[in-house]
Amino acid sequence: MSGISASLTPPADAVAAVRHPDAPAPGELLGAHYGQCFGCGEDQPHGLHLQARAGEGVSLTAEFTVQPAHQGAPGLAHGGVLATALDETLGSLNWLLRTIAVTGRLETDFVRPVPVGTVLYLEAEVTAVAGRKIYSRAAGRIGGPDGPVAIRAEALFIEVKVDHFVDNGRPQEIKAAMSDPDQLRRARAFEVNP
Repeated sequence: MSGISASLTPPADAVAAVRHPDAPAPGELLGAHYGQCFGCGEDQPHGLHLQARAGEGVSLTAEFTVQPAHQGAPGLAHGGVLATALDETLGSLNWLLRTIAVTGRLETDFVRPVPVGTVLYLEAEVTAVAGRKIYSRAAGRIGGPDGPVAIRAEALFIEVKVDHFVDNGRPQEIKAAMSDPDQLRRARAFEVNP
């Protein structure tokens, strides 16, 4: 990425990210963290339905198909939808760390247009951790994992406590998520928030 801002450059004392021992195995599908999530939720009719798979270390791959509901210009994906796909992919990395985090900063480069009907292949990795700050990057490719880069981003996520969601989310959704009897789904519902 050219000319990233200083806030996305890890400090000198940053360390390499360490995959949590209970993180999904490489190749394992992560699944939706929350059914109503626009990025990955299966209950969103016009959502991205992004599917992420754990990679080696603290990396993952994901993909989604650009639908007509995702258009900006005629026949092309909306830039905001593409940025959302990157944000969702980058946020999913936090599940490999077992850290609850929110997007602090996201810088996106739009390299080439992405037509409706295209499958966008995304890859992301955590590049460093410094205290509560998690630095990461991602790229989206057209036509396959080795296709031309269409979009790329660098991001800074900030680790938070679950209170961030409880204090700021709409009460009925918070209550429903907190009362889910499935402990894993309950924990994943609060894993990221852009």
